[in-house]
Amino acid sequence: MSPASTGASTSVDAVPTVPAAASPSDSLMAPGGPGYRRMSFALFLAGVATFALLYSTQALLPLISGEFGVSASDASWTVAAATGGLALFVLPMSALSERYGRRTVMTGSLAVAVTLGLLVPFAPSLGSLVVLRALQGAALAGLPASATAYLAEEVRPRALITAIGLFVAGNSVGGMSGRVITGWVAQEWGWRVAVGVIGAVAVACAIAFRLLLPAPRHFTPGSLRPAVLARTVRDHLADPLLCRLYAIGALFMTVFGGVYTVIGYRLTEAPFSLPQGIVGSIFLVYLVGTVSASTAGRLVGRLGRRGSLYLAGGTTALGLLVSLADSLPLVLLGLVLITAGFFAGHAVASSAVSKTATTGRAQASALYQSAYYIGSSAGSTVGAVAFHAGGWAGTVGVGILAVLGVVTITVFGTRAARRQSPASRTEAVAY
Repeated sequence: MSPASTGASTSVDAVPTVPAAASPSDSLMAPGGPGYRRMSFALFLAGVATFALLYSTQALLPLISGEFGVSASDASWTVAAATGGLALFVLPMSALSERYGRRTVMTGSLAVAVTLGLLVPFAPSLGSLVVLRALQGAALAGLPASATAYLAEEVRPRALITAIGLFVAGNSVGGMSGRVITGWVAQEWGWRVAVGVIGAVAVACAIAFRLLLPAPRHFTPGSLRPAVLARTVRDHLADPLLCRLYAIGALFMTVFGGVYTVIGYRLTEAPFSLPQGIVGSIFLVYLVGTVSASTAGRLVGRLGRRGSLYLAGGTTALGLLVSLADSLPLVLLGLVLITAGFFAGHAVASSAVSKTATTGRAQASALYQSAYYIGSSAGSTVGAVAFHAGGWAGTVGVGILAVLGVVTITVFGTRAARRQSPASRTEAVAY
């Protein structure tokens, strides 16, 4: 690191008794350093709780349809309402985190979300269930953007992709465990007991998170003035690179939301006719996402960010096509490929947002998360409608169109980068 970047004196005549200024990065966390392991595990648990709660009803949609006598597209609103609530409130919650601190907002968000999670099993109707899920999603909005902003402020830049990858890996574990647990519990005791168990697990994760997460050392409170927030948001939306990253996150999540909202219906119907517990266990393929997200840093090191996105998009598209087969092993292989591609693409895009934004990081991350969960809500709803109209092939068609969008945006970004000067290309964050 150059003296200019560290603040160290460059004068050969400097008085030797005056120590050089320490590098600001010396107090940032890095793998193997103090607090890094506690921080990683705490945010991993936050990711587990977030995704377990957010998608707690997704594997249970056939049972919810049966109890309330509604279609797949109606039941899918229990997922879309939660992700939609998160998408709408992630920006206001990020503003609160700029003023009151990342750890404070994350703790409060988890506390409210787990409380609502304990009320969800008692919903008397589909309408009330959807309302509770929307409120739960809004509460969870304080987690994603605040977590990535916390990491961008507290972790050394070279370790940022790996750290965010671990948080995303926690998301995948939460999504997987929530669906697997609810599948088997629901098979024996019904969907209400299943979502209650997830609420209890989330309570434990929330308590451990608060006890483990180190206090921030580099947070500087910002302003809650609407004009300041609006200016920050406007500046981020005026950045072409950030806008492309937001679109990529939304399109990847459109694929993922559609596939995993509908897959339960497909596997419980002919020719598979699997019981609910086995259908829930299908979500063990999320472990693949855990690996692909946590290794995103190494992937970017070899292929670059754009190359990694091409690979992630191609893997996702291949998985969609393979899943068309009426063979359970091939359907599982398709889900593995879709999951690996999605989590790798998400980790790469979200880390690029954190690295690109030098100011208003919480708002930059919030805009990404908002786009990401709008994609989830759209995927859940459109994927279910497409399934109702054209079966699994309809859902796959929606996914292929979304992947084509990712590839198109990445190609456009590649061409835009080539038009820059060599010096600018070196310094630019290639998403």
